[in-house]
Amino acid sequence: MAMNSAGSRVLSWLADNADAAIGLTIAVVASILGILSLVPTYVVTNVTVLTLATMTFVLLRDRHRAETSARQIEKSLGDTRGEAREFFDRSVPALEKLPDSGQVAEWQDTVARLRDVLEHASMVQVVPGEEVGRAHTRARLETDRWVFKGGTGTYLRAVTLPECVKAAREGHRTLKVQFEIVDPANRELCERYAAFRASLADPDAAGEMWTLDRVRKEALATVLAACWHRQRYFLLDVAGALSGGMTTMRMDMSSSYLIITQESTTSPALVVEAGKPHFTAYAKELQSSFEQARLVDFSRSREVPLGDEPTVDEARRLLAALGLPPPSTFTDRDVSDIIGKAVRPLNPYQ
Repeated sequence: MAMNSAGSRVLSWLADNADAAIGLTIAVVASILGILSLVPTYVVTNVTVLTLATMTFVLLRDRHRAETSARQIEKSLGDTRGEAREFFDRSVPALEKLPDSGQVAEWQDTVARLRDVLEHASMVQVVPGEEVGRAHTRARLETDRWVFKGGTGTYLRAVTLPECVKAAREGHRTLKVQFEIVDPANRELCERYAAFRASLADPDAAGEMWTLDRVRKEALATVLAACWHRQRYFLLDVAGALSGGMTTMRMDMSSSYLIITQESTTSPALVVEAGKPHFTAYAKELQSSFEQARLVDFSRSREVPLGDEPTVDEARRLLAALGLPPPSTFTDRDVSDIIGKAVRPLNPYQ
């Protein structure tokens, strides 16, 4: 392997210096032949001159190559120095414009404020109308409380309350439900709310028009349903209040989400996660509003037991015990409607 490497180097040298090698070979051969008197003297002389000429050409060629390489190196160094100077000339003004510590602190403060704005923008989610049901399902998961403020509590009574009680019973955990609805004893308020709901759409999924009597029935059914569930699940704590004002919004708050909806099923909802500033602010608002409304004393509900299918008499006596007797114009059939809405509710938005 070493001999092959040496041979390769020799061949490479001969290839790079072929002209000099040929001239040298000719000179050596001619000299030997001249010494041996095998060729005339003038041939040896001519060969010597030719060899000198070849060597001179080789020297001149190598000098030209060296000078060309030197010029190229000098040009490259010059270009590099020029680029370095240009970079330096551009960098110095930029360095001179670098902000001082005060400007840096101001920029950091601006970035922090922008970050806060972005975080607050993500605190409230807008959920399309068709996704509201799933938002409620997510909010009910593992919750130990539910706070509601709205009209008559139809969705609360039909879906939220039974589902939350069912989950709490399966998990053997406590459940607190607090709601604030329109006062069924306030005729003027109920008429205003009925007119508002009737102006929104035709009969809903329940197939009923919104009238004064319907508003009263729906509100009384929510109170009756709370008592009915409370008597069947000992770990359920219920608190209710009757508002003297009408709201066009519904607020549902679990331990993990706040959902703000409108009466229209196509309108988007606002969803706020627990831990966000808006969640805490609305929790305070709901509690403040609840305390200003007329409270329902649910402790009296245990004095009047309700059967699995309450009778008209049971319903009348229980509502009277709570200070909410049905209007004198309500017949037994009207009270039966209230019982049906309480224990066999229909989802009005399904």
